[in-house]
Amino acid sequence: MELKSILLPGMEAKRPLVISGPCSAETEEQVMETARQIASKGISIFRAGIWKPRTKPGGFEGVGSEGLPWLKRVKEETGMYVSTEVATQKHVYEALKYGIDVLWIGARTTANPFAVQEIADALAGTDIPVLVKNPVNPDLELWIGAIERLFNAGIRKLGVIHRGFSSYDKKLYRNLPQWHIPIELRRRLPELPMICDPSHIGGKRELIAPISQQAMDLNFDGLIIESHCCPDCAWSDKEQQITPDVLDYVLNLLVIRDTNQTTENLVELRKQIDELDEQLLETLSKRMRISQEIGTYKKEHNIQILQTSRYDEILGKRITMAEQLGISGEFMKTMLEAIHEESVRVQLKIVNQ
Repeated sequence: MELKSILLPGMEAKRPLVISGPCSAETEEQVMETARQIASKGISIFRAGIWKPRTKPGGFEGVGSEGLPWLKRVKEETGMYVSTEVATQKHVYEALKYGIDVLWIGARTTANPFAVQEIADALAGTDIPVLVKNPVNPDLELWIGAIERLFNAGIRKLGVIHRGFSSYDKKLYRNLPQWHIPIELRRRLPELPMICDPSHIGGKRELIAPISQQAMDLNFDGLIIESHCCPDCAWSDKEQQITPDVLDYVLNLLVIRDTNQTTENLVELRKQIDELDEQLLETLSKRMRISQEIGTYKKEHNIQILQTSRYDEILGKRITMAEQLGISGEFMKTMLEAIHEESVRVQLKIVNQ
């Protein structure tokens, strides 16, 4: 996939690329005041939601096309580029008419291939940067599919936004980061610029700084951070917005590590990792051979495959052991669930032969 740079004329190629502005454009006064403050911090791209897809009806769904002239004014008076989210063909046409510089496709829209295709068709023949947020569910193929639809429509200035994945179980994060998914996306499409959205991942302003640092440590190219001139008065997502002054503070705190340092000193440690991985694979292979023997025994003695009490016992004991060894219990639970699923599959194959 050969792509063009998403950087706009005059922008410096350095990490992180920063896009910032309010969750929603609320009034012309709010947009301009926020934009002036953000511009004073040296930010090149201003963001504001014009159309706001909400989970339930009744919430603020954006001012609509009425707000587009406000973004045009931001460009004229501050010199910043402007960006907004589009979810329909009409949104694309309206945004292009008012000279919006960067578009992004939201998580709910990315999850709908028909909607993405409609947007891709509307963008055919244009040369505007388009950023694709991950779908609400942790489906890497769906994310890649959206990127491919835009690429097939001739869009070459493509990037992605990682905003985390929706979860019923709300713990620390509003949307679980599941970093392994964007890491795998980067492995498969290394030329694709990757931007992190710490505002939506955390859902709380105090989490923006640590999540932003994590993203930089994972070699993300940029950050899209929600900033409002008066966050506590915001009409949407006020808990996750910060003032431009706090934004500047967060960005100045970031440690951008050198990605070009020699890795010669890591060779020996990586060799040890390779050897341990081989041992893990050999151990898992032995475990599966034993599962095959168990499957044969169960078939011969007409015993059902799933033994819930045994599985619960294994989970409890192994998680406790893992934690005593300094390993995350949640990680161990995930790993054991995957091993158990494969063990059941192996036994079912034998029983049903």
